[in-house]
Amino acid sequence: MSVTDLPTLNAVLNGITTCLLVLGFLTIKKRQEELHKRYMLSACGVSALFLISYSIYHVNVGSVPFQGTGFIRFIYFAILIPHIVLAAVQVPLILIAVYKALRGQREAHRKMVKWAYPIWLFVSVTGVLIYVMLYQMDFS
Repeated sequence: MSVTDLPTLNAVLNGITTCLLVLGFLTIKKRQEELHKRYMLSACGVSALFLISYSIYHVNVGSVPFQGTGFIRFIYFAILIPHIVLAAVQVPLILIAVYKALRGQREAHRKMVKWAYPIWLFVSVTGVLIYVMLYQMDFS
């Protein structure tokens, strides 16, 4: 595996995170707390791997310009800008939510995940969309 393979790995990690988040949501709705905990901690682990891989890639490659023009360029940036902002916002929210959960502070955890969960889900889904638009779509 070379550094040029990392965007694909990052998209796969984002996709796995999305699946784990949805499974975590479904299990907590069924009151399967232990399974929910496993899914959510797994999502944290996969997200941490993503962050490491993403950092390695961008330290070595830098920024990759979007090649699309016209309306698709507008769509790309309409997805990218909130993705970047919310990706930065999500980290402390997730860490606080996990801390509250592990300390048994259920009500504080619930209040935090009302913000953290949809942001995290949005960031993981849009991460895959950005990958597709940046690396898989042909604009020539």
